[in-house]
Amino acid sequence: MDTLNIKINGRDYTVPTGLTVLEACRYAGVEIPTLCYLKDINEIGACRLCLTEVKGARGMVAACVYPVDRDGMEIVTNSTKIQEARKTNLKLLLSNHDKKCLSCVRSGRCELQKLCNDYGVDTVDAYKGAMNQYEIDDSAPHMIRDNNKCILCRRCVAVCEKNQSVAVLGANERGFNTHIGCAFDQDLWEVPCVACGQCTAVCPTGALYERDETDKVWAALEDPTKHVVVNPAPSIRATLGECFGMPIGTNVKGKLVAALHRLGFDGVYDTDVGADLTILEEANEFIERVQNGGKLPIITSCSPGWIKFCEHNFPDFLDNLSTCKSPQQMFGAVVKTWYAEKNGLDPKDIVVVSIMPCTAKKFERSRDGQSAAGVPDVDVALTTRELARMIERAGIDFVNLADEEFDAPLGITTGAAAIFGATGGVMEAALRTAVETLTGKELESVDFKEVRGTQGIKEATYNVAGLEVKAAVASGLANARELLNRIRRGEANYHIVEIMACPGGCVNGGGQPIQPANVRNFTDLKAIRAKALYEEDANLPLRKSHDSPVIKVLYDEYFGKPGSHKAHEVLHTHYQPRETYGKDR
Repeated sequence: MDTLNIKINGRDYTVPTGLTVLEACRYAGVEIPTLCYLKDINEIGACRLCLTEVKGARGMVAACVYPVDRDGMEIVTNSTKIQEARKTNLKLLLSNHDKKCLSCVRSGRCELQKLCNDYGVDTVDAYKGAMNQYEIDDSAPHMIRDNNKCILCRRCVAVCEKNQSVAVLGANERGFNTHIGCAFDQDLWEVPCVACGQCTAVCPTGALYERDETDKVWAALEDPTKHVVVNPAPSIRATLGECFGMPIGTNVKGKLVAALHRLGFDGVYDTDVGADLTILEEANEFIERVQNGGKLPIITSCSPGWIKFCEHNFPDFLDNLSTCKSPQQMFGAVVKTWYAEKNGLDPKDIVVVSIMPCTAKKFERSRDGQSAAGVPDVDVALTTRELARMIERAGIDFVNLADEEFDAPLGITTGAAAIFGATGGVMEAALRTAVETLTGKELESVDFKEVRGTQGIKEATYNVAGLEVKAAVASGLANARELLNRIRRGEANYHIVEIMACPGGCVNGGGQPIQPANVRNFTDLKAIRAKALYEEDANLPLRKSHDSPVIKVLYDEYFGKPGSHKAHEVLHTHYQPRETYGKDR
């Protein structure tokens, strides 16, 4: 590895070549503050918080874009001059910022707030003068846009365009009137936003945040006429701990269940049951298409952000989509049909609350074809962050909770369901069931490691009962676009494709815990969180969805067999092409 010898704050360091000043300083253990910087996708030097001094340069430079390109470079990161420049820039940001911090959802986790605290900048220090005033955009079912708290960092613009290739956000107007918005300043739900929420996960302030529905849950829990059940998605156990200061990738399943019990839910169940059910239906659908000449490749339908993206951008692939509902919706449908009948409950009196990594789940629950019992399958979809706020408000000491188990019967699950939260997990789970069904033989190893990992696009080929099954996995919608365009052009041919809207899958969903840029830029959140799910899979006694005793009971008592008429009525749905622009989103 080629290296350079440099000085940082008077000390000698050897660093690899090809780094920026920001990266070189971090390599040497010196942090430089940033607000706009996102590694690889938003390296624009706009916020000017990373100003540093480089000997020989004209004035101060933006560390995030200035290269370390010579031996002997001398860098200063913390002089009085630099600190005063950063303080001035913070005051300028505050001068056009809504400073209602006490009521802001990001208070205590706001990157702007932290930097102002670090540099001793108070709201009274902000420069006085004109302030822009913007109407809050609450048109979307999944999130709120408040430009009064926007600092024009453009992180949301970068992630929407480069990671997701949706590109519905951008800078409008110029100078003091510059603001982030949609084309022609349309509301967010008038443009082809897919509700993935990746913008909310990278926003450094409270300008973008999920639509909070916790009040609905509190009200339901207090209503004696309602039977309220809750089900957290597979990835939540690998991420919720971060909201309470626990290390990234800590599996907190037992504490999660204990907290939900203490919140007062009538049933604390596991969305993994819905995931296992999804696999039985999806594997059956795949086999039916392979054996009967159906539309291939079959493409997974678990990710609602991906589904909406497909409806907007690839309507010619709608027939390729599996008709299976997502695990969230399957779970809700089972609760309001089989579970309601078993317990003598009216579906109208059941409130299903799901805890999801994904803001698009808030949109999904209101889609057509998601009401198996004549009422919505799911009533409220909360993000990981919303659940954390409920736990905090209830005064629950999450970190010190003793582990508890999910309630029976909808809490018994398999390792195949656990890995749904990682990119490639749905594919691997489906292969475990599809291969055993096609071959009639038990797998010697259930691990399909070729589809694991955080790469944007993965490919694998498996010989299954004499058939060369070609599989592909994509996560992040920019990668999905690339993969589907390859298929369109005839450059690639697959039997089965898994697509997740969020890079890395649900563990990196738009509703997951906020991590500041200095963590997000230099820590592989996707891999660390996914590792917890694969470890859970490896340690569970049941690792194939079709081995789940709960799933066997559901088919024996209610559905008959995968793909049955009853199963299609309750567990399957349909899709629709959507206009690129228009009121009907």
